[in-house]
Amino acid sequence: MEDLTFIEWHVDGPVATVWLNRPPVNATDHELYSEIRQFFGHLAAYLHDARAVVLAGRGKHFCAGNDLGEFQTMDPDNAPERLELAREAFWAIYDSPLPVIAAVHGVAVGSGLAIAASCDLVVAAEGARFATPEVNVGVLGGAKHLSRLVPQGVVRLMHYTGDLYPAETLLPYGGIVEIVPEEQLLGTARALARSIARHSPVTLELAKRSLNGIEYMELKPGYEFEQSLTRELSGYADSKEAVNAFLEHRAPVYTGR
Repeated sequence: MEDLTFIEWHVDGPVATVWLNRPPVNATDHELYSEIRQFFGHLAAYLHDARAVVLAGRGKHFCAGNDLGEFQTMDPDNAPERLELAREAFWAIYDSPLPVIAAVHGVAVGSGLAIAASCDLVVAAEGARFATPEVNVGVLGGAKHLSRLVPQGVVRLMHYTGDLYPAETLLPYGGIVEIVPEEQLLGTARALARSIARHSPVTLELAKRSLNGIEYMELKPGYEFEQSLTRELSGYADSKEAVNAFLEHRAPVYTGR
């Protein structure tokens, strides 16, 4: 398990809270991308028995985007390696075995928006703002992540303008679960995480794999994929414990097996 400089975490029962902590604004760079990839690619080693994760940012902002100094030195020769590392960081969150809830305050722009949109759910503080400002600084990216939060017309509006849009504007499109006062942000996200974490850990892991797998599938192959995971889940004791507890009107006791 590698030591990490820019990521902090705390586990409270089945819920873990993870913070990006790269002052002053949690801008992403090679080191932070590497740590995100390492941490979310090996969650069990860091978080042990956690069943759900809240991802937040220390300081004034969730994440204010990529360190612009790295763009100044990017060229067609060194870009592929740098861009691959960013992708791998986002995919580590998206593919992590635990449900991840982004708790966004301040701004989530560029890579910050991609980090938030790589999570399963997003809760935002009042006044939080989102943007894909890549066109402002001579790069591209973020639009596909943004499409997980808003429909295509809004994606194009935000991507072409590069402007900041308040969470309140984006809320009706469904990508943001709830907007709360900033002082309630972590409490709200953790309460949502607890409502998820009451379920079997093996069921949650398969549910995450199912939801990721079907996200861009057509109806018929998507449902067939879900059924294949039902088949896999039926071999676990937790599957039987869930249905037995329901029929016996009692709380389930899950073992993760």
